[in-house]
Amino acid sequence: MYEMFYEQLEQLAIVPCVVLERVEDALPLADALVSGGMPSAEVTFRTPAATDCIAEVAAKCPRICVGAGTVLTVEQCDRAIDSGAKFIVSPGYSEAVVRHCIELGVPVLPGTLTPSEVTAAVNLGLRVTKFFPAKQYGGIETIKALCAPFVGHRFMPTGGVNLDNLEDYLGYEGVIACGGTWMVKPALFADGDFSAVQSECEKAMGRVREIRSRTRS
Repeated sequence: MYEMFYEQLEQLAIVPCVVLERVEDALPLADALVSGGMPSAEVTFRTPAATDCIAEVAAKCPRICVGAGTVLTVEQCDRAIDSGAKFIVSPGYSEAVVRHCIELGVPVLPGTLTPSEVTAAVNLGLRVTKFFPAKQYGGIETIKALCAPFVGHRFMPTGGVNLDNLEDYLGYEGVIACGGTWMVKPALFADGDFSAVQSECEKAMGRVREIRSRTRS
């Protein structure tokens, strides 16, 4: 299940977790992400503008893989998918949301921090889940501990991920990709200039290439 999405996720390496207050910022931000070599966005349901932002990006920027984050309910899930979200991300584990996405054939990455939550996800056929907040729950060491019994399961750590520890995560086979906010912090484009976002994306993807060249050599 979701094999093509998992392959795409691994190729992306980093999924920006986006908080947008204004629909007008959606397209310029998407363009900056694509230009910076990071063609994906997890638009979080932390603002009233999230649904419209997803719709704007999905309709007008086909080069980017746009999904919805901070999805807590089935109702939010439906709004996100109806707006064009290609994947769903939750901070925690909701069986109702997971089952709904599976029924609709939409990739879902629920948050799993404990063996019980990972077991629940695995039993529903998921091979990749989110690990959030990564820093506060032991980071890469906890992920390694979870991967030992859950052979083949992989995680997308989010929360506290940055350029300094990116290699700790992406250098481990149990991590398929990382979620991050440092390249899309609202302060970077508060003045309407998205060049700083593009620059941060370019730096991050440069680091990804370095990491991959070391791990594959």
